[in-house]
Amino acid sequence: MTNGRQALRQAFRRFEQEVPPWLGASLRWLRHPASRWVRIPVGILLLLGGVFAILPGLGLWMLPLGLLLLAADIPFLQRPMARFTVSAADGWVRLRRWFQRRLG
Repeated sequence: MTNGRQALRQAFRRFEQEVPPWLGASLRWLRHPASRWVRIPVGILLLLGGVFAILPGLGLWMLPLGLLLLAADIPFLQRPMARFTVSAADGWVRLRRWFQRRLG
């Protein structure tokens, strides 16, 4: 296994711990090798939805998620998306702790 693929796998695991359980289970299913034919179209649709972020229900949150799903199959995206995902998860944890200190 390449370093990029291993880093991406660890990033997916970290991301799955920070999101709601239903979303984590969906991502685990999409990561499975047999789900490749679903993962690629979903990743492309998320990218397209992120491009049209001005429309209701769509948003910029779709871009990184689409890239993350596509990175499972595109080697040159694996390492950058792994780094981005880990740093985003760290930022999310810091933000959540900050709100907990402020509000509760």
